[in-house]
Amino acid sequence: MASRFSGACFGAVLAVTTHPMKLCRFRSPHSPWPAVGILREDATVLDLSSVGVVSLSSLLEIPDLTGRLASWVRSSLRPLELSAVTLLAPVERQEVWAAGVTYLRSKTARMEESDFSATAYDRVYDAARPEIFFKAAGSKVVGPGAAVGIRADATWNVPEPELALVINSRGELVGYTAGNDMSSRDIEGENLLYLPQAKVYRASCALGPCITVGVTEAEAREWTIAIRIERGGETVFRGETQASKIKRSFGELVGWLRRSQEFPEGAVLLTGTGVVPPNEFTLAAGDGIHIAISGVGELANTVAVV
Repeated sequence: MASRFSGACFGAVLAVTTHPMKLCRFRSPHSPWPAVGILREDATVLDLSSVGVVSLSSLLEIPDLTGRLASWVRSSLRPLELSAVTLLAPVERQEVWAAGVTYLRSKTARMEESDFSATAYDRVYDAARPEIFFKAAGSKVVGPGAAVGIRADATWNVPEPELALVINSRGELVGYTAGNDMSSRDIEGENLLYLPQAKVYRASCALGPCITVGVTEAEAREWTIAIRIERGGETVFRGETQASKIKRSFGELVGWLRRSQEFPEGAVLLTGTGVVPPNEFTLAAGDGIHIAISGVGELANTVAVV
């Protein structure tokens, strides 16, 4: 039976269930239209279009979501081989937002970018109000296997592996996915007011490969967030952190996001990064980025100049 936990701040609601499942958006050779499915451990996908599910956002509005999903799994839905479909970003018209400086490591890295901005980042880490900024429209999000972008006018570009919270129109936290908040550190470091240009540009956000539902915050905080960057067949950076190191509760972050806001299609909130490459590292075109979250899966993308 589903229960609900009210977040510690501003009435944000966390939907708690007990039967984890993975949802995905995909395109198959049998249809020109994207479909929604259940991604199973045996590398097959159950197409939910046959039970009337036409959009991910409407699916996430179902009150007893995992119960409904379980009933569909028990039905006679025909599985598709994962190798026969193309996974898409698990987002439609939802807005994607991001929270910053939620890890101590992130605070340190942001302060290293510029003496000019160091005081601001130091203060926001301990402040009551978090840093929250708009990242991308859902239509501009990059999915698994596609290319993420580095700006042509930037010289210091990095990926930011992040756990992303998936929220429905009622403000309920219904699932989790993996995200990449691409950033131009030199642009942000030059002036704090350049943050939108450093963070919001073409192909600057990737999500996927699926949305894990039916997981409590306590369970999600046990997950490991790892990243591996490959160049020319060699690993040039590897790192990991734990979701437990996110300073603020998920309910608090969702509550702040929804203050004086409304999201009729739902939203996705990136929760910040705890893995930062060394200051001498920058991404290059052709690099491969692999972000793996233990409870979600791996989001893999290549890098292109945009």
